Amino acid sequence: MIAQLAFLFVLGIAVFLIRRRVLFLARTIRLGKANDIKDRTGDRWRNVLLVAFGQKKMFKRPIPAVLHFFIYAGFLIINLEVLEFIIDGVAGTHRFFAPWLGSIYPVLMNLFEFLAVAVMVACVVFLLRRFVLRLPRFWSDEMTSWPRLDAALILVTEIILMWAILFMNASDQLLQGQHEHYPETGKLFFSAFLTPALAGLDVHSLVLVERFCWWFHIIGILGFSLYITYSKHLHIFLAFPNTYYARLETKGQIQNMPVVTREVRSMLGLEPAGAGPPSEPGRFGAKDINDLSWNSLLSAYSCTECGRCTSECPANQTGKKLSPRKIMMDVRDRMEEVGNSMAHGGAGLADGKSLLGNYITKEEINACTSCNACVEACPVLISPLDIILELRRYVAMEESGSPAQWNAMFQNIETNFAPWKFPAADRFNWAKENR
Repeated sequence: MIAQLAFLFVLGIAVFLIRRRVLFLARTIRLGKANDIKDRTGDRWRNVLLVAFGQKKMFKRPIPAVLHFFIYAGFLIINLEVLEFIIDGVAGTHRFFAPWLGSIYPVLMNLFEFLAVAVMVACVVFLLRRFVLRLPRFWSDEMTSWPRLDAALILVTEIILMWAILFMNASDQLLQGQHEHYPETGKLFFSAFLTPALAGLDVHSLVLVERFCWWFHIIGILGFSLYITYSKHLHIFLAFPNTYYARLETKGQIQNMPVVTREVRSMLGLEPAGAGPPSEPGRFGAKDINDLSWNSLLSAYSCTECGRCTSECPANQTGKKLSPRKIMMDVRDRMEEVGNSMAHGGAGLADGKSLLGNYITKEEINACTSCNACVEACPVLISPLDIILELRRYVAMEESGSPAQWNAMFQNIETNFAPWKFPAADRFNWAKENR
């Protein structure tokens, strides 16, 4: 009974803290502008199945894709065992599903152990890639000490948790037949390699090892679940809604601003009669996070910090300041700052700071070529370009702060309907001169 009460206490604390953090994330995402997304539900569910569940875009780089798939499958499948942990913890039972599943139970346990070993191998390889091979995309300017530490903590924690599972199973195997609380579950392949290390222990010591590993694993899983809500690994959960709400338009199709489109149509006499007076345009573009759409803010929390977007960015490759990954990280950092301020009764968005200027510079957004390479590269369908364009719209339309060469081009387009400074009537003079 004491163990059950202790488990309920730990579980209650974890649920409370996770719920509080989830509500914080939801409030922060809702700071974004409304964006009603209800179209093409079939295509959206297809994205969820192929991109989020199926890891489709990861396989453009096969080796890390396979390793990531082991971790992903391990997370989904091994954590099914957590359901048994919870039932055992609440009811005071041990391996609750073993009598119900019969001969299927050891098959499932061997599958779980295989995935545990695969997860450990994949995590070790990823640690080597990051900290021994030092792949450049993991060591760029925005990857400061915290993002690198965050990745290391997650990988090392996963390795330790997998070892806990194997040692728990190994001690459990030795206790079967020696202790009435441990029923026969069949032979397990991988944990059998650890039984010689425990074979010299008496029953009491084996129970201590098994219980320690059980508690370590369940507390680790609950702590892990809370930690990832503060980590880049939040994409484990948010990749699914993010792929559902991702843009479906053809890449390169830039969305017009509705208020500007309506004004132009009205000037050209194309607005239908009775449309009514134009509404207040509000702010053109985006200066802070509340000017971005809520799904752009969702994307910022979904960012995996993998750096594929930045590694494919032609502006970044030529030495310019722009890093699409940094754009997403900056949006997320600003969201955290504003959300925490509001949660503690602070100034929130009125703190004298803004996303543009304090986090993202004009030099960065002006370097973007709008080529969509970052959008194509992202494994969870994030579009840094949408955010960059909104920031540039603010600079151009609210501050008139675009570079002088751009302003000259804008003026030519306005007056001559072309980027060049000559009348439309003279546009084909070059053809006459070359007859």
